[in-house]
Amino acid sequence: MGLEVESRPSDSPYIERVWRSSSHDVDRMTSIATAHWDLVFWEHRGQASAAVQGPGSKASPAPVPEDATFFGISFSLGTSMPHLPVDRLVDGSAEIPGVTRRSFWLKGSAWHPPDYDNAEAFVRRMVREGVLDRDPIVAAVLRGASPGVSERTVQRRFVATTGLTRGAVRQIDRARQAAVLIQEGTPAHDVIHRLGYFDQPHLARSLTRYIGRTATQLSDRAPSEPLSLLYKT
Repeated sequence: MGLEVESRPSDSPYIERVWRSSSHDVDRMTSIATAHWDLVFWEHRGQASAAVQGPGSKASPAPVPEDATFFGISFSLGTSMPHLPVDRLVDGSAEIPGVTRRSFWLKGSAWHPPDYDNAEAFVRRMVREGVLDRDPIVAAVLRGASPGVSERTVQRRFVATTGLTRGAVRQIDRARQAAVLIQEGTPAHDVIHRLGYFDQPHLARSLTRYIGRTATQLSDRAPSEPLSLLYKT
């Protein structure tokens, strides 16, 4: 048993991924580093809850309620809720009060909780009502386009919308790619060459910091503790 996770990509420019999971016979997981923030809903013992989960700058242990169900929307880089600056949520979260199975309050309005299949419609409403915004400069940089502003401005906008520097975002993304490749059976020396690590110790430090696993542990098909959402980009 453990933590069963299912996820899918999205065609919305505001959404990185939509996911859902359930827990059985597990009380802890390793929450790996991520540059994205999530809106998460869960139900445990008949109680509905929701929170905004901020980006994670490093891997860390996280408690898992037993026999709970979860649903989340992971937002694309550059997407933010202006009334809740994401840079204040790095390695943390903000609980949403007054959540029931049928409704919750967000920025002064009543909302029906989304689900795995209608996340895009829910996000479109967030955009229409000004709850969600996307920074065009960050979006342009991520597409590889020239933003037409100074590097200092780019860095400032990255931190304001992601809570992280561009360098940190790149390091986290590379470590996640390395972890996926190793889980797929790619030899460590190939991962080093493919992703531009200096050497084996450099890869090892990156995996330990951002994934919370060594290459050997990632190759284990029956780990003692599950990982949070890790997917192939």
